[in-house]
Formats: sequence, structure tokens, C-alpha cells
Amino acid sequence: MHPTEPYPAAPVLDASFNRTVRLLLNRDFQRVFGNKRSIAGKFMVIWNAQGEGAASRLGVIASKRTFRRAVDRNRAKRLLRESFRLERAPMADDADLVIVARARILAAGIVEVRREFARLMDALGLAHKPDHSR
Repeated sequence: MHPTEPYPAAPVLDASFNRTVRLLLNRDFQRVFGNKRSIAGKFMVIWNAQGEGAASRLGVIASKRTFRRAVDRNRAKRLLRESFRLERAPMADDADLVIVARARILAAGIVEVRREFARLMDALGLAHKPDHSR
């Protein structure tokens, strides 16, 4: 490689959080809750159901009963969405998730929330294991 040539481009991972990866309809939330498959952590409770599309989708709940102030609800949802966005690549492709935020999430940072999210995904069996056979 000649010194003036640019470095080869790294593969780009779509880490956006657009409408195709969100649960938007009440019937989708009800279907996930109706599956009755959940796991609880310190900062969140994750409900899981088999997805209907090719991509994993997420719905986030931060209730007024748990978080009285709108700023707290928004921060909790932002932390959960960011954790999903960053951990989506190693997940199974057809999982629909609803994450219910717990009050303790306000005292946590993104690193702690992301670590717990990854651990719970692994416990649900939704995390792909890296292939070390090559």
C-alpha cells in the first residue's frame, strides 16, 4: 500500500434506531407480554417474544408511577435504547423485546446498563456466540 492511499474502509454496521427496529403498536406490546417470557435485572425487566420480521425490534417502557419526572423517564428510556442499539449486532435477528425500566437505572451509567443488557440477552439465549472455529 502506498503511503498516500487511504486506509481500507471498515465494514459499516447499521447502528441506527429507526422505525423498523421499534415496536410501535399496542398489539405488538401485548403479543410480547402475552408470551410470558421475561427476565429481571437490577435496572430493567426484559420481556421477549419471537419476532414477526427479519430484524430485532424494541419497545421501551418507563412508567410515571416509577419515574415521576419526565426528565427521569426520558433518561431511563435513552439509556435502554442506547444499550439495545449498541448490542443489537450480536443478537438473534428475530426477537421482539419490551424493556421495562426500573428506578435504579437513574443511578447507573451507560456502561453498567449496557453490561446488564448483554448479560440478560445471554441468559435469554438471544446473544450469538462468537465463532472461534476459524
